[in-house]
Amino acid sequence: SGLMLIWMAVACADDPAPAAVPTVPVVTTPARPGERTTAQPLLPTISLLVDGTLVLAEVADTPEERAAGLMWRESLEPGQGMVFVYPDSRPRSFWMKNTLLPLSIAYISEDGVVVSVHDMVPRSERSVPSQGAARYALEVPQGWLAEHGVTKGDRIEGLPGPSAK
Repeated sequence: SGLMLIWMAVACADDPAPAAVPTVPVVTTPARPGERTTAQPLLPTISLLVDGTLVLAEVADTPEERAAGLMWRESLEPGQGMVFVYPDSRPRSFWMKNTLLPLSIAYISEDGVVVSVHDMVPRSERSVPSQGAARYALEVPQGWLAEHGVTKGDRIEGLPGPSAK
């Protein structure tokens, strides 16, 4: 015979009610025929130096890889991300449809300078524009860029050449 301990959480009338967590209503349209409904396989990675800190970034440099991005991924470790590589430099816009993770994005010019930084809401279909011409976009776990002091005008080192597509 052994001693069994049972832990019970009981709310008392004198305990304050837990604070309500604000929610953002998100409307997600159903998948279109042929649209991906699972995460794409892990892509080849490169090491980027972001404001002096190393980031291991998957490289999305084809239209299909860029379209799938980090959609349906269930985890992304701090210091990891995805760099989107384009064949040209122009204003860009990303959304978070089917992206389950809260992310931060840095839009980056062709010479590696951060054009703008934004936090993005999971599953949101609201466009998040680059606020300038960008050849690259780097997505990392939300808050990582802020924690490392990455802001407009900073330089990202180790970016690959432009995409052929």
